[in-house]
Amino acid sequence: MSSDFEGYEQDFAVLTAEITNKIARVPRLPPDEKKQMVANVEKQLDEAKELLEQMDLEVREIPPQSRGMYSNRMRSYKQEMGKLETDFKRSRIAYSDEVRNELLGDDGNSSENQRAHLLDNTERLERSSRRLEAGYQIAVETEQIGQEMLENLSHDREKIQRARERLRETDANLGKSSRILTGMLRRIIQNRILLVILGIIVVITILTAITFALRRH
Repeated sequence: MSSDFEGYEQDFAVLTAEITNKIARVPRLPPDEKKQMVANVEKQLDEAKELLEQMDLEVREIPPQSRGMYSNRMRSYKQEMGKLETDFKRSRIAYSDEVRNELLGDDGNSSENQRAHLLDNTERLERSSRRLEAGYQIAVETEQIGQEMLENLSHDREKIQRARERLRETDANLGKSSRILTGMLRRIIQNRILLVILGIIVVITILTAITFALRRH
């Protein structure tokens, strides 16, 4: 199940990086292109929300004892989603530096505004890059943990199978020992019965011999 969550997580990181890049471009576009870009971003924001919903459903299916880490990541992604929506609203009403200068006649602040805008865009791209790297690292670590768990389960299964085989052998040996003891007891009883019969025969023989001897005299 966690593998599904990791897949959604990587898709979300890629998608938000694209959205961040497009939001930064919106204020600089001509009206027609800006309108088209705005529609595109709105569509991708809806896709990002759907991914968050899928990730949220996956987190609810995780056992409570393992859910904490995923819940924290979900809160971070929801906060990032809220920031993207806020930045998108600002970009829709923002003018490019050239249009702002024409409207305000403020050529002196053009280079300063442009530098600030570039720094803001660079920071957003760096955040997106860090999210992608973090998502990839999490996926690698999750895969390694999954492999280790599978190996441990395989070893445990082999140990259980060996223990069952030893139990079967022990049961078989106990059955054989029980049959041997039963046979020995039966033979002992038979021998004792034979000894008693032989003793009786000997006694009868002696008594008969004594009787014949007395009669002769």
